[in-house]
Amino acid sequence: MIRYAMKCGEGHRFESWFQSAEAFDGLADRGLLSCAICGGGDVTKAMMAPRVTGEGAPDGAEPAGSEQRPLSAPPHPAEAALRALREHVEKTSTDVGGNFAREARAMYLGDKPEKPIYGQAKPDEARALIEDGVPILPLPGVPGDKSN
Repeated sequence: MIRYAMKCGEGHRFESWFQSAEAFDGLADRGLLSCAICGGGDVTKAMMAPRVTGEGAPDGAEPAGSEQRPLSAPPHPAEAALRALREHVEKTSTDVGGNFAREARAMYLGDKPEKPIYGQAKPDEARALIEDGVPILPLPGVPGDKSN
């Protein structure tokens, strides 16, 4: 495993783990990286200093300015807010999975009673819903909190 400091085109900085340098390059080449804060796809490696700990640091101390936090902790308050929003939607709505476009359109046309739903739609399905005036919006994050 390798950890990289990352940055997006909006200037957000975050860290992410990858199986290897080659795995990172493969994901980057296929455009499969996204910002952990805003979801933007313009993501690159940021400059980072090597981390020296244990025997390499005086008295086993961490380097000056090193921030210690569990990997499970969100690196930015915006990420925590987006996660809370997603959790709220998942608790108060029905997951319709891959039927999202069909269900949303049926409710918009009055063929089904309206209720809060979430699910997945292919990009062309989402575009068609938006073009037809169906009120939808993307839900931040990925189901199951999968990451790069």
